[in-house]
Amino acid sequence: MGEEELIRQCMRGANAARKELYDTYAKQMLSICYRYTGGMDVAYDLLHDGFLKVFSSCSGFTYRGEGSLKAWMSRIFVNTALEYLRKKDVLKQIVPLDMIAETEEDPPEEIEQIPTSVLMQFVQELPTGYRTVFNLYTFEERSHKEIAELLHINERSSSSQLCRAKAMLVKKVNDYIQKEAGR
Repeated sequence: MGEEELIRQCMRGANAARKELYDTYAKQMLSICYRYTGGMDVAYDLLHDGFLKVFSSCSGFTYRGEGSLKAWMSRIFVNTALEYLRKKDVLKQIVPLDMIAETEEDPPEEIEQIPTSVLMQFVQELPTGYRTVFNLYTFEERSHKEIAELLHINERSSSSQLCRAKAMLVKKVNDYIQKEAGR
């Protein structure tokens, strides 16, 4: 069943369609939740919450072509994760500057050789605020102004947290490359 028919069936309350929607998109939406929270238990809780929101608000969805359902659902899951992080007040946690090594911002060329799973683990290890800003900027392609509005911080804070996140990631990448070269 295509996206348009699938959501139409969900709007009618068809449980078979809801199950198919869940089966089709759960893994991708779980990945979004995990990317923002860094914890699998919390990610599963948010996956459940997000699907409840999808099912309860699907009547407000307007089909705009192939991929629009996934995009709409992704926004719901990002917002669900952000809502959770705001409630837990973890977005304001800052790492002292002396904990972040001075490093160039551009990652080394060898980054291409690092498995994606390792790079994503590095992102998961970032402090929550940095990880959230990095995800919004990098994966959701949000501007600092949009990030500031979403997270209730100022634009400079968003820019600063992104800069610090990148510096931490570059350090992790360099350490990984040196460790692999020493083997």
